[in-house]
Amino acid sequence: MLNPCVVPHVLPHSSSGDTHGGKASDLSGFQAAAIPGPAWPHSPVPWGESGGPPLGRETPDPYPEPQELAAARAALGDQDPRELLWQDEEGDTLLHVLCASGLWAPARAAAEALRDLGGLEVREHLGKTPLLVAAAAAAPEIVRDLLVLGANPDAADHEGRTALHLATAYGHPEILQAVISSGVPVNVEARNFEGQTPLHCAVLAHNASLQGGYTPAGGSGGGSPTPQDRLRCVELLLQMGADSSSQDTKSSLTALHLAVRGGNLALAHLLLHQPGMAPRLINMKAHGNTPLHMAAALPGTPSQEPLVRLLLAWGADPSARNLEHDLPQGLLPPGSSGDQLRLLLRSRRGSYRTPPTAK
Repeated sequence: MLNPCVVPHVLPHSSSGDTHGGKASDLSGFQAAAIPGPAWPHSPVPWGESGGPPLGRETPDPYPEPQELAAARAALGDQDPRELLWQDEEGDTLLHVLCASGLWAPARAAAEALRDLGGLEVREHLGKTPLLVAAAAAAPEIVRDLLVLGANPDAADHEGRTALHLATAYGHPEILQAVISSGVPVNVEARNFEGQTPLHCAVLAHNASLQGGYTPAGGSGGGSPTPQDRLRCVELLLQMGADSSSQDTKSSLTALHLAVRGGNLALAHLLLHQPGMAPRLINMKAHGNTPLHMAAALPGTPSQEPLVRLLLAWGADPSARNLEHDLPQGLLPPGSSGDQLRLLLRSRRGSYRTPPTAK
């Protein structure tokens, strides 16, 4: 199965190429849905009161209520809210369609009508709630409003992906900013069914964007994400308290292992410069391999030497052995560049010191 964090090839919310065009104002074909229980039972809590770091709010709060929102509310005013729970053959409610289309005012009005009926947690055929659809479609205003109205911030789709996983995989930092702005606590360490946290997904996506292997179409209003967008996702997750020493459950890889394996010098710098994190990260093992093993095993890429030198500067142990009993120097590629790094690692083996504290 293709890793959804690395190379999603379809639009963030689509079914057989359908991007919900034309459904936003048409309920024909919808079926009555069972009314689930009450919406996620919490009210907005400012960051800092629940253990999360207090962060600057980058999205206006509260939003103004323009005429379009008043008109959207009026349009729904005489309609039985239960009719809004009808689902089409793919499980989409009207709210799913509005979220996928990025239509803020109608989506806000529909969400207000549905919040007491559990309508914010209805899932379509891929397991996505309206929040997940809005996150994948790069609709930050809708994401924020759904969270404030009580949507479950940790809801996951059929692949275990939360809104944070989707936002980082598709390169939408504005979605992370909307989550921060909402003031709703969210689990930044949630794992998808690949055992990855949102930070793992963000690093993988940034790696792929630098290598030119990740060019998905953006969601409605999202555009094509840039490497800078993906780097910003990593930065925001770290600000939100993501633990860069978390290891994925399949390969025990940390964010630093992934960055080094991808030859990503910028991310390796970023991760090692977190206050106090370098001593924890620098010699962690993933199935026996330290980040230095990963750097040594790179196939002679331009970033190999600077990565090796960076890791050594932060206290990487050149005498560490993996499960095959290999030293990092034994994984270097043949040739002159490999020979130079081999000499460097040999010279450092006898002078290894405890990693410095990050400043």
